[in-house]
Amino acid sequence: MDHGEEINELCAGCHGEYGEGGKDGEYPRIAGQPAGYIAEQLHLFRDRKRPNIPMLEYMDERQMPDQDIIDISAYLSLIKLTTKLPPITDDKNFDAYERMLLTKKFLNIAKFDGDFEAGKKLYNKECKSCHGRMGEGKDSQNIPMLAGQYTNYLFRQIIKYNKKTRIHDKDSPEEDYFSEFTKEELINIFSYISIIDD
Repeated sequence: MDHGEEINELCAGCHGEYGEGGKDGEYPRIAGQPAGYIAEQLHLFRDRKRPNIPMLEYMDERQMPDQDIIDISAYLSLIKLTTKLPPITDDKNFDAYERMLLTKKFLNIAKFDGDFEAGKKLYNKECKSCHGRMGEGKDSQNIPMLAGQYTNYLFRQIIKYNKKTRIHDKDSPEEDYFSEFTKEELINIFSYISIIDD
């Protein structure tokens, strides 16, 4: 974990000190994602199988050997971000500094406009079996969480899946998962995902 934390100092330049991402999804949240999933993606970046220009200068065998990938993936997977700050119950013993530190691990994605109920139905039909009832992902299968991920980032990934510049399911790389969804249906799904962890 100490080595992972050290490596994260480099990652934090874009993804934030606690892997919370930023710039409204230009850099995705990576905190709390399954370690196996993070490692898979880092290997894809390093092997140039997942094109990503900002990652190029950090991802080669010398700068990111296998052990570094294991260490940073484990470290990031254990970071817990919260969507709500605890209520202040004791004004006399209130510690403003402690409260400020809590805000650093706070991430609540803005509600994305769409038909929440229609999105919930579609999510439950099409996404829940893999990504979990609450979008929490599945550690045992290296399936990423969707809850708490930036909507702009999710939309960009859909475009990449449709263009085949990114593979959605390595077991079925040719499967076309998203082309049958209308834009409105995707908007509704993302509307639901944007508030699923509130």
